[in-house]
Amino acid sequence: MLPEMAAPAIRTSGLTKDYGGGQGLFDLELQVSAGESFALVGPEGAGKTTAVRLLMGVIRPTRGSAYIFGLDCAREAVEVKRRVGYAPAATPDFSGMRGGEVVAYLAGLRGGVHRSRVRELAERLDVDLGRAHEAYSGSDRRKLAILLALMHEPDLLILDEPAKDLDADATEELHALLDQARSEGAAIFLASRMGSEIEARCDRVGTLRRGKLSRQLEEQSRKALPP
Repeated sequence: MLPEMAAPAIRTSGLTKDYGGGQGLFDLELQVSAGESFALVGPEGAGKTTAVRLLMGVIRPTRGSAYIFGLDCAREAVEVKRRVGYAPAATPDFSGMRGGEVVAYLAGLRGGVHRSRVRELAERLDVDLGRAHEAYSGSDRRKLAILLALMHEPDLLILDEPAKDLDADATEELHALLDQARSEGAAIFLASRMGSEIEARCDRVGTLRRGKLSRQLEEQSRKALPP
C-alpha cells in the first residue's frame, strides 16, 4: 500500500465571500503545505483579512471551501483553533484584564501551554504581563497577540499584519520567532500590505487585488539556500 499523504496545512477551493459591490474575496484557490511559509500580500481592501477570517471560521463563505490539516474551517472551527496560532490584524480589547490573566484564560481553553514558554516569549517580546490590557500601547497589544499565537506551539501560524505597530527591535524579534517556529516544523501564513518585507522570508507569495489572487511567485525555500 502507498503511504497516506499528510493533509496540507491550508487548502481552499473556490473560496468566496461576496459582500456585494465587488467587495470581498472571490474564487480563492490555494494550497500551503505542512512546514511551508506563505505570504498573502496586497493593498488595503484587497481581501486579505477576509481570507484570514474565513480560514479561522470567524465568518462563513458565500461559496467554496477551506480546510486546515483536513479540517473544515467552517464546520470544525473549534478544532482548527487548537491547531492554529492566530493573531488578527485588529487586536481584541481585553479591557481591565492584566496581560497574564489574558494568557491564563486562553491557555486554559487551549491546553498544553507551559509557563516557561510564556515567560520566554514575554521576555523576548518585551511585554509586561503584569499590566492591564487597557493600559497597553498599540505595540504592546500586538506583542501580546503574537505571544498568544505562539504560546501553544501550533502546527500552523496565521498572522494578519503581524508587524503592525512594532518598532524595529520588536519586528526583528518577531522574525526570529517565526524562523524558529518554521525550523521546528510549523507552517506559516502571513497576510500583509508590506510585501517586500515578508517576501524574502517566505517560500511563496500570492498577491490579492480586488479580492482575486492575481499571481503567485515561486521562491526558493530559505532552507534550501546554501550556507
